[in-house]
Amino acid sequence: MKGNMNNMMKQMQKMQKKMMKAQEELHEMTFEASAGGGMVKVTANGKKEITDVEISEEVVDPDDIDMLQDLILTAANDVIQQIEDKTNETMGQFTKGMNLPGGMF
Repeated sequence: MKGNMNNMMKQMQKMQKKMMKAQEELHEMTFEASAGGGMVKVTANGKKEITDVEISEEVVDPDDIDMLQDLILTAANDVIQQIEDKTNETMGQFTKGMNLPGGMF
């Protein structure tokens, strides 16, 4: 029983290292989304930090600030959703098929 427990602990430590490495890789990834046919582009890293916003000159209309704000919101929300999806996909592989004995944790 003791050997089995040690083996399980080693496997958990291995998985934890893999999870940390996957998380680091995610944080270093770059995600980009655009709105308005590419008129507004938002870039973010895997930490959900916006790193760049590009706005085409032709979309800047002082009489229609609402449209520009909507395009920025759309692109920003899209890039955050991409990061969420990739994070769930990447980190979900570590919990798939885990058969943890009841009452262990």
